[in-house]
Amino acid sequence: MSDTAWTNELRSFAELKPRKSLAAEAADNLREFILLGKLGPSMPVRERDLAEAFGISRTPLKEALRILESEGLIDYGPTRRPVVADPTLVEINDWLRVQGALEALAGELACENATDKQLAEIERLNDSIKESRDADGPLEAFRSDMAFHDSIVEASGNRALLESHATYNARLWRVRFLSSQRVASSECTRREHLEIVKALKARDAKAARRALKQHLRTAEINIEAAMAETKAQKETK
Repeated sequence: MSDTAWTNELRSFAELKPRKSLAAEAADNLREFILLGKLGPSMPVRERDLAEAFGISRTPLKEALRILESEGLIDYGPTRRPVVADPTLVEINDWLRVQGALEALAGELACENATDKQLAEIERLNDSIKESRDADGPLEAFRSDMAFHDSIVEASGNRALLESHATYNARLWRVRFLSSQRVASSECTRREHLEIVKALKARDAKAARRALKQHLRTAEINIEAAMAETKAQKETK
C-alpha cells in the first residue's frame, strides 16, 4: 500500500470512531490498522503523515506512539524513527508461554473466586464469538475472543495478574488476530473454549488450568502456521 493510499484510508477510518482524547483516539486507530495488517511489520510510521491523517499536532501523536511502543506494537530504531514492530517467532513464543502460565493461574483462581454471575458472563462471551463473526466480521469476533480471555483473568480477582496479563495481551494482539483467521484451526479453538467453560462452571481448578495451558499451546502452533502462510503469500506476489 502506498504512503498516500494508507494515509487517506487511515483518515477516513479515524473519522468513524467515537471521540476520546486525541492521543488515545490516534492510538486506537493506529492499533487497529496494525492489527488488520494495513501497516505491516517493519513499515515506517511517519509522524508528519500521521499527524496530517488524524488532523492533530505532533504532541498527541507522539503520546499515541508511546502508548503503542509500551504495547510492543511500535519500535524505535537507532535513528529513533518509529516503525511497526516485527517480533521474531522466538520472542512471540516466549510471550505466549508467559501468557499461558498467567491464564492457567487465572483459570485456577477463577474457580475459587469467581461469582456465578462472572462465570455466566464468561460463557456468554464464548457464545458471542461465532455470533460476532457471522454478524460483524472477523475483527469483532476477535474482540469477543479476547474479551472471553480477559473475563477469565478478571474473574481471578487478582489485580497484579490482571495487569501482567494486559501487558502480554497487547504485545500478542496482532499475531493472535492473524491466528484467529485460520479456518483450519477454528474448530479446535471452539472445542478448547468449551472445555475451558466446562471446567470453570464445574469449579474444577486442575481442569481449568490444564485446558487454558493447552489452549495457549495450540495458539503457538496456529501462530507459527499463520506467520508461515503470510510469508508464503508475500513471496508469491
